[in-house]
Amino acid sequence: MKLRLILGDQLNINHSWFKEKEEDTLYVLIELHQEAQYVVHHIQKIVAFFSAMRHFSQQLKNAGHAVMYFDINSEASKKTLSENLKILIKEKNISKFEYLLPDEHRLDRELHLFCEQIGIPTASYDTEHFLTERNELEKFFEGKKQLIMEYFYRYMRKKYDLLMYQDKPLGGQWNYDKNNRKKWKETPAIPPPFDTDKEGVEAVHEAVVKANIKTIGRFDLEQYFFPSSRSEAIAQLHYFCEHLLVHFGDYQDAMHTQQRNLFHSRISFALNSKILRPLEVLETVIDHYHKNPDEIELSQVEGFVRQILGWREYMRGIYWREMPAYKNNNHLDNFNKLPDFYWTAATKMNCLKSSITDSLETAYAHHIQRLMITGNFALLIQCHPDEVDNWYLGIYADAIEWVQLPNTRGMSQWADGGIVATKPYVSSGAYIHKMSNYCTGCHYDRTKRTGENACPFNSLYCNFLDDKKEHFSKNNRMAMMLRLLDKIPEMERAEIKKRALSIIQNPDAY
Repeated sequence: MKLRLILGDQLNINHSWFKEKEEDTLYVLIELHQEAQYVVHHIQKIVAFFSAMRHFSQQLKNAGHAVMYFDINSEASKKTLSENLKILIKEKNISKFEYLLPDEHRLDRELHLFCEQIGIPTASYDTEHFLTERNELEKFFEGKKQLIMEYFYRYMRKKYDLLMYQDKPLGGQWNYDKNNRKKWKETPAIPPPFDTDKEGVEAVHEAVVKANIKTIGRFDLEQYFFPSSRSEAIAQLHYFCEHLLVHFGDYQDAMHTQQRNLFHSRISFALNSKILRPLEVLETVIDHYHKNPDEIELSQVEGFVRQILGWREYMRGIYWREMPAYKNNNHLDNFNKLPDFYWTAATKMNCLKSSITDSLETAYAHHIQRLMITGNFALLIQCHPDEVDNWYLGIYADAIEWVQLPNTRGMSQWADGGIVATKPYVSSGAYIHKMSNYCTGCHYDRTKRTGENACPFNSLYCNFLDDKKEHFSKNNRMAMMLRLLDKIPEMERAEIKKRALSIIQNPDAY
């Protein structure tokens, strides 16, 4: 008898494992306390993964495969992954163990060590999901001083012949990022988000509560939008193409208090759990564009393609190139604690209150909310990267370490010293006002740097540049910011730093 393990983010029903029914093969899926509690997760994240796992298990059973499934309230769920596998190997007289390569370093290491201990033949297989091999990015940038995502993205466009014409980019340019920075001003109209089938979701939630799993966030079926099945995920993808793609590129960086999702697809959970495959997503979107050339502009589609074909694969490549040392990077020597309001949204800063409320209520926020609101503030008050990593990994349903860690520790917090991003993504209140309506009606004045009602981002931004100027003294992309800092009169700079220090020492008062 052969035992095959399927992890909760390996729900690829089109994997070659499942093409034919094998009589001597047993598949196992386990809802583990180990995985539900290694950081404190959002309740909707746990529910989403367990619900998807249960649907996947049933799909395998319906296809005639032998499956053992252990839910979160089983005795098995309280044991470690390795302990469960050892028990199954003994009880079922397993002669060979096989698994799909994990995408998290800690599980990759655990299973590697496990296979060395069990004394039976083992084999590992690719998940047949990603568009690159683990070490492909490392090979691509071999001998290069900087890992520039744009070059890797162009390589991927050519490799998969996506948005290409005779080996040149469709439309004559590779990147339409400058077209993707419009502020949404309540037009064009935004359709309601794709509403998922809630069947079985409430039962999973009750099971998680019964298991006494510590969680963050809120569970409300009305705010739950994660697909549990492949058919549902495909329907969500088509909904994006038909209703949202037409304006996606223009407003992909926009933020608004009345619209959480704007024109975003919200398929990241389905992608990262492998319910959907990136190539099918890209081909579906591009095919829809070609069928509607008069309705959809190329810039809308290229922005989406860049996110998946470029950035997503780039993040995975960085993760496997740099781990395990990457997880300990703290290049800027930041050691402060993340404010309590990251778990409550109890702050007078409207941008943070809105973005964190969205996160707590839906286990989702789009990339600019993550990067330029919550991430920006955490960096400006100089939080320890571990604090930031744990929050991002826990609160978002699509957060799995391979994608979360390089995005957070790398791009957002610049703790890797520039491996992912050539400069830190920090800003004052001016950028937030440019891309959102958050500053309207806020307790603080976005135009002021000092005074009780001055926007905290303004003084913190100047203070950050001053505190870290030695780190950036040789960074050409930071030179203009540092020159502007030097032009601030000495007395005003002292007032700015005084206010910034008061915020850093007690951010929950703001």
